[in-house]
Amino acid sequence: MSHKFIALLFLSIGVLFNSNAQNNTNISKVWVSDLGNGTYKNPVLNADYSDADACRVGDDFYLTASSFDAVPGLPVLHSKDLVNWTLIGHALKRQPPFEHFSKNQHGNGVWAPAIRFHKGEFYIYYPDPDFGIYVVKAKDPKGEWSEPILVEGGQGLIDPCPLWDEDGKTYLVHGWAGSRAGIKSILTIKEMNAEGTKVLDQGVIVYDGHELDPTIEGPKIYKRNGFYYLFAPAGGVSTGWQVVLRSKNIYGPYERKVVMDQGTTKINGPHQGAWVDTGKGEDWFLHFQDKEAYGRVIHLQPMKWVNNWPVIGTDADNDGKGEPVLVYKKPNVGKTYPIATPIESDEFNSIKLGLQWQWQANPKGTWLTTSNLGFLRLYSDKIPDYAKNLWETPNVLMQKFPGEEFLVTTKLAFSPNSKLEGEKTGLVIMGMSYANIGLKSTKDGVNLVYTTCEKASDNLPEKETVISSVDKNSPVYLQVEVRAGGKCQFRYSLDGKTFQNAGAEFTAVVGKWIGAKVGIFCTRNTQINDSGYADFDWFRVEGLK
Repeated sequence: MSHKFIALLFLSIGVLFNSNAQNNTNISKVWVSDLGNGTYKNPVLNADYSDADACRVGDDFYLTASSFDAVPGLPVLHSKDLVNWTLIGHALKRQPPFEHFSKNQHGNGVWAPAIRFHKGEFYIYYPDPDFGIYVVKAKDPKGEWSEPILVEGGQGLIDPCPLWDEDGKTYLVHGWAGSRAGIKSILTIKEMNAEGTKVLDQGVIVYDGHELDPTIEGPKIYKRNGFYYLFAPAGGVSTGWQVVLRSKNIYGPYERKVVMDQGTTKINGPHQGAWVDTGKGEDWFLHFQDKEAYGRVIHLQPMKWVNNWPVIGTDADNDGKGEPVLVYKKPNVGKTYPIATPIESDEFNSIKLGLQWQWQANPKGTWLTTSNLGFLRLYSDKIPDYAKNLWETPNVLMQKFPGEEFLVTTKLAFSPNSKLEGEKTGLVIMGMSYANIGLKSTKDGVNLVYTTCEKASDNLPEKETVISSVDKNSPVYLQVEVRAGGKCQFRYSLDGKTFQNAGAEFTAVVGKWIGAKVGIFCTRNTQINDSGYADFDWFRVEGLK
């Protein structure tokens, strides 16, 4: 065997290992649903993908979810087997009306959407409870989506889902938000134009859930074996059950059946979801579970049809009502696909920001810059005059919690403007109450500070503690460890090796209709003609040992 052949052999092995390592870099170190033995564990998405809907196109599955005031909005995820999911983009670059969403709008914006594929195009219908129902379209779900088209304006219109019927007619079903419409617990069906871009009538109330199904919402409409089906959760986000309604006529009357509830399991809710088939003889149901500070995580349930009624989960007593599963055999999609998870860590080595990041409002073009130099630069931006804390500050860059227990570490260098005091940057756990560790400029230099803000959503002020002074422009490592129950311990290091605790343990809490988030920020409280900045070298999300 020649030396040249041996060298080529080792080179090939090296390329193979490097390729495998590169392919595995984006796999979560916190949570993987695929157990690698033909089974999976729930949740399949252990992050806050609230109100998820999904559809199948050929051998591919696509999912979207509520994004509320976060921008970019309407996340689009892809899977080949319903277990392994990747985040491939967002359908909404910024939210209309643009000026309205330049300010934080906690709990408003994109509520429960529906994703469908029709005549070669993807459609996502989403409601804004204050402005109406919109639709966005795309030929390629990874590519450019159209600007939102207002299908129907009005307040309280929520949770839309379209149906293109065999006779050429197009319909839209939706629910009602009592907070805006003054009525809830009813479902309405309306006719649309053939393009699915305009409602043609005021609709028909096809189901009244006040007696049996209070707060029925999130309807998804399907047609099978001559029946129209409405899948809808009722009874409340964390306490409810799954209802299915069926009728031979789209306007009813509809028969009712509860097809899944919590039963003897610990999976509360189980709430709003989507029926998908594999194209190979199996049916499955994706739904969410509300886990408070961890948000609304996505579960996958087996589903079967019995006497033209769906049964979701496992039905031990064969009464037609199932219970959710925690571990189950993976869907049969004809082959086995590699493990995949949504991206979490970011080395900031690309000119494009990682898809996991979202702002709290429509962003300005001056908030950040990315480059091929290997860091993310956040420029300080003035906190709005009306804001008492970060809760009402738009330029906080965040991502979802990736599981119940995890560790986040980031390396940064702070270069404040010498003409300013009070510029601040750092690592934050965000919710209605929040905490952060960061660097703050003063007239005497830069201080390392730990900050908490209890009841931030009530506009209460921050409480800030100075830990020590640090050298300007010197690297600092900030870290937060999150344990079960949302228990957060912030730490810092000047060498990246030895970390010291900063402040007392903080318990993460929910945001408005969302779970807590983790992220970074760079702010100032004074407006002059220039800003300082913080360079983030990387942001790494790991599991706990």
